[in-house]
Amino acid sequence: MASADLRDELECSICLSLYTDPVSLRCGHNFCRSCIVSALDAQEAAGVYSCPDCREESPQRPALEKNRKLANIVERFLSSQPDMESRIFCTYCIKSPVLAVRTCLHCETSMCQEHLGAHNKAADHILTDPTSSFGNKKCSVHKKVLEYYCPQDAACLCVTCCLVGKHQGHQVELLDEASEKKKEKLRKYLGKLNPQKAELQTRVQNLQGQKKNIQEKASEKRKNIRKLFMDMKEQLEMAEKKVHSEISRQEDEIVSQISHLIKELEKEEKELSGKMHHMEQMCHITDPIRLLQERDITDNGTDPTTVLQELDQGAVCRDKSAAAEKEAPVHEATKKEKEEEKLREDLDEDLISLTVYRSMRDIVTSVTSGLGFQVPDILLDEDTACILVELSDDLKTATDLEEKRQRPESPRRFLRYWQVLSRCGLSSGRHYWEVTWNQVGRCIIGVSYPSIEREGELSIIGSNDKSWCLTLDAGYCRAYHNSVLLHRSVRPTCPTFGVFLDYEAGRLSFYELCDPIRHLHTFTASFTEPLHVAFYVDYGASVTITS
Repeated sequence: MASADLRDELECSICLSLYTDPVSLRCGHNFCRSCIVSALDAQEAAGVYSCPDCREESPQRPALEKNRKLANIVERFLSSQPDMESRIFCTYCIKSPVLAVRTCLHCETSMCQEHLGAHNKAADHILTDPTSSFGNKKCSVHKKVLEYYCPQDAACLCVTCCLVGKHQGHQVELLDEASEKKKEKLRKYLGKLNPQKAELQTRVQNLQGQKKNIQEKASEKRKNIRKLFMDMKEQLEMAEKKVHSEISRQEDEIVSQISHLIKELEKEEKELSGKMHHMEQMCHITDPIRLLQERDITDNGTDPTTVLQELDQGAVCRDKSAAAEKEAPVHEATKKEKEEEKLREDLDEDLISLTVYRSMRDIVTSVTSGLGFQVPDILLDEDTACILVELSDDLKTATDLEEKRQRPESPRRFLRYWQVLSRCGLSSGRHYWEVTWNQVGRCIIGVSYPSIEREGELSIIGSNDKSWCLTLDAGYCRAYHNSVLLHRSVRPTCPTFGVFLDYEAGRLSFYELCDPIRHLHTFTASFTEPLHVAFYVDYGASVTITS
């Protein structure tokens, strides 16, 4: 073999092992440093040193030079033979290691095919597969080869163990026979395990399929949600632009009116300043005749000379005309003041809020439509409310009453228990609504067929096959249907609960609207009647439909 030939070239001729820290002599031969140092020390007494291979002599102790290249070759050879230590070699092949084919437990030697032919063939020389561990092949007490097996004590025995000691008289078997029996037993057991393994593999494959399916659905849902939020973002931006446009419109309208009034007032101010300047100039005139001949500005443009002439002519009607002219500026000023009073002093915030509300309502409608469910407007039915249940004016809240309330008789009214149903039933589609409990007393939130009993024990929500509910009592919540507890008790951490109904799929789910939202229970059923929202309130409890 090439590997064996290479190993021969890498062996020290003194120790016959692979070089360890190889060094070279002047003649070119290589040795392990420790090997050649020991050889030279032995030659020191004779006063002559020689190479162990070529016998070249030297009167002086030769210098040792480290052979780095040879050291690297040995290191690479060892790294390319990782299993050399675990392989068993022939004990007698010293110069070149040869793999062993059998091991003699009696001699504790391993042999190649060549040396195996010359081995002692006595009966007590037991041959096994190549091994270097003989301790587990021999009796720890008698140091003899293990040849028998005691089924009674499940122990491997030597000949002496069978004749004396605690195994004396036991029914024993040869190791090979016992080994074959155990193999047969293992094969039978393996035959039983194979179907179990196949079943487990099938279940694993099914779970992996479910895992892949869930991952694909999650990926698709992420894409849909991403698109939904992108659409919401666009709608929000459009809604924001719409509201900003309304604010700008109101701003422009009011500012335009204010600017117009400012211009008018500035014009009047300019005219008034001119009159005041003219009056100041008249006050500085020293000539009485000239002053009296100037137009009297205080009479708003009426010339005193003209007035004397009109009096001389007896034109009384012109006096009225002049009075009207005097009143005209006052009327004009009053008109502007009225315009100023009518001017809006602020933005119409109600209109702006209404614009925001309608825009957001349209977005919510679009989102719920995109998610595939509706948020119904649920109102409680007074004709079903027990006389011990108080309903709010908006028919959204049911509260326990301490005293009975007079209500007209109705065949749909609950007669004994504090219960009420909603007006309208849900008979198709996917719906979601939210309910808040005041965390007092005991209450039930759920759904019910309209055919539920109105009195007796079977009329209680959750105590029959016509209703499904979540009960809230003393800090615990439980899920009931037909008087069967379907969900272990848990403590709610917040008073608000969400209910999701998928009528066609037959799913009714309850959620606790904490952060994060916690799933409480999901009912599955084949619904056959419209489902009405149903409440039960007692001991001061109150529930409100908040969605």
